[in-house]
Amino acid sequence: MPPTVQFIDLLAAAALLLWGLRLIRTGVMRAFGATLRQWISRATRNRLVAALWGMLATLGLQSSTATAVITGSFAARGIMSAPMAQAVMLGANLGTAMVAAILSVDVHWIASLCILSGVVTFSTAQATRGRGIGRALIGLGLMLLALRLMGEVTAPLQHSETLALVIAGLGEAPLVAALLAAGLAVLSASSLAVVLLVMVLAAGGLIDTVPALALVAGANVGGAVTPWLAVAVEGPAARRITLGNLVVRITGAAIVLGLTDPLALLLEETVAGPGHRVIAAHIAFSAVLLVLFLPLVGPLCRLVERFLPDPPEGVRGAAFLDESLLETPAMALAVAARETLRVGDIVGEMLDRSRQALIANDELAALEVSRLEPDIDRLSEAIKLYITRLSRAELDEPDVRRASEITSFAINLEHMGDIIEAGLADAAMKKIRKRLAFSPEGAAELADVHDRTIANLRLAQAVFLGRDADLARQLVESKIEIRRLEAVSAERHLGRLRAGRPEAMETSTIHLDLLRDLKRLNAHVTSVAHPILTEIGALRESRMRASAPRRSLREQTDPDM
Repeated sequence: MPPTVQFIDLLAAAALLLWGLRLIRTGVMRAFGATLRQWISRATRNRLVAALWGMLATLGLQSSTATAVITGSFAARGIMSAPMAQAVMLGANLGTAMVAAILSVDVHWIASLCILSGVVTFSTAQATRGRGIGRALIGLGLMLLALRLMGEVTAPLQHSETLALVIAGLGEAPLVAALLAAGLAVLSASSLAVVLLVMVLAAGGLIDTVPALALVAGANVGGAVTPWLAVAVEGPAARRITLGNLVVRITGAAIVLGLTDPLALLLEETVAGPGHRVIAAHIAFSAVLLVLFLPLVGPLCRLVERFLPDPPEGVRGAAFLDESLLETPAMALAVAARETLRVGDIVGEMLDRSRQALIANDELAALEVSRLEPDIDRLSEAIKLYITRLSRAELDEPDVRRASEITSFAINLEHMGDIIEAGLADAAMKKIRKRLAFSPEGAAELADVHDRTIANLRLAQAVFLGRDADLARQLVESKIEIRRLEAVSAERHLGRLRAGRPEAMETSTIHLDLLRDLKRLNAHVTSVAHPILTEIGALRESRMRASAPRRSLREQTDPDM
């Protein structure tokens, strides 16, 4: 077989291995994602329990990266302390090594059985969990099949003089081998795939124990880089967890590279079979780091915090919530209101970006909406916690009302952020990817409602800050106007559908969903006026018109009564 064809076959087998891994990860998350999150969130009792849950979750997910993302998210939200999160990561590393050991079992018929049962399960299941299990089984079968293909492809390479020279060079330069494996792990987003590739090459007699050890160490380091990059948007707390895991693996890799020869000799004396030695080295690497660093997770967290401290309060953090003002309710409420206005500014920016994405087909603007939405969640949560701490003090009645208004407006802004991301931005991405276009009339109608929504948000911020009754009336009246515009636009859109306009037919669902979401956004916007108008008695409890006094049947039939 020509070397070029062999190389393509090897790349194809590696790609199939990665695709199978992705199917397992997706299937398990869809089938048991909520359960796994509960498992990980419960890992706060002690370090051993945390490490155990991390290992079990990774066995299910087949990926320490997925476990790292979930753990980092919990740490960023304060659900899990940093030391417990680090313990989870140490257990996740061992879980990945155990997955490699399970996949290294050479039973050919298991691959066929997994693919067959997975296809049957996926095709017959109706619920999401059943289809997720089917997808995971297909992924497992594809991974096992890919490993078999790798073995077949690499068998002829045992007699290649060029490859022998390359492998000999790696044996003489373990650091280069480690860097190569780390790079491959980052590119493939999986240390597991790289370790399995090294196992296949070692089993085929292509790699000696010394370079295999260096490659395994490098793959572990590369496998810690991917989760560090994956949680970049989660904030410093999440990044510290993955950075700590990266520090642990770099330390382990440095130890392995410094003791390559004696460790290789130890493996050759204790483990039979070159492929088994790779798996044993991978398990030993994670197990030793678990034993060494589990008692040191506290100092590790403090060390990482020195290198990655919390940034100065800026766009992504609360800028005005001063804890020292909690003893002065009036000032504390003022800074909380100011922070809430800042949340409103971010919501306004999301509305601007979503309008740009919808009208101009700007995909980057839609992605910017998704980037901004976590900021709203983070700031809204900080405002609510700040008001909760303030409420523990003795507040007079006006302060209690103002605290309630701030909390209510922050919650409504948070809901608006969710609607903009899941509704407007998602509709924009669907429109862009399907190459759809609104009719000129439909685009103008949606732009008008969108612009009025942005204007109403600015008016709501003025009402929230100044508590002006006239502006509050104007805001409530604007909601009625939005409702009218929404009904008129929907009716005109249906008219275009009846006329057979192709643009209207292609974008019908998107158009009507956008009108509904914009109407919901305006409902959240105008809610800030309700407490003010209720306070002065200008708002009825119900919009229903009062009914006339009920007449008896005799009164209804007798005209003289």
